[in-house]
Amino acid sequence: MPTSIAIYPGTFDPVTNGHLDVIRRGAQLFGELVVACAVNISKQPLFSLNERISLLQAVTKGVKNVRVESFDGMVVDYVKKQGARVILRGIRTFSDFESEVQMALANRTFAPEVETVFVCASLEESFISSRLIREAAALDGDVGRFVPPQVLKALRVKREALQAQVSQHAKGRKS
Repeated sequence: MPTSIAIYPGTFDPVTNGHLDVIRRGAQLFGELVVACAVNISKQPLFSLNERISLLQAVTKGVKNVRVESFDGMVVDYVKKQGARVILRGIRTFSDFESEVQMALANRTFAPEVETVFVCASLEESFISSRLIREAAALDGDVGRFVPPQVLKALRVKREALQAQVSQHAKGRKS
């Protein structure tokens, strides 16, 4: 039986214009799109879960059929709990495609009834990643054209934490 609910999972640390592109396009494809902000134990996010959810809610406010939630655990379990059968994912590059297909195949082993639908990033958004945004913002790069205004403001507030993360990362590379 077809579903009109899709789940767009991610860490969204921070949400970028590329994420928003996928959200807007997903909202046109499905009756309801749940943007599911992940609690990811393998990452140390710059923004807390509550901050990421607040930013997502602010930037998706005008999209009627989008709701924002958080989840932990396996995404396929969350998808089934929501009564959905579709995971929406954005693809920017060939390396994204490779890792996303691997994840989609793994998800199908755990939940064969859950499908993954991929949308290609718009050309102008194809190189944007949250990691790139965090690093550029930490180095005082102008990231305003890559993120919504609310996110840019939040990044400016987190400037010191960003610089500490970049410094920590640089020290780890030298070891």
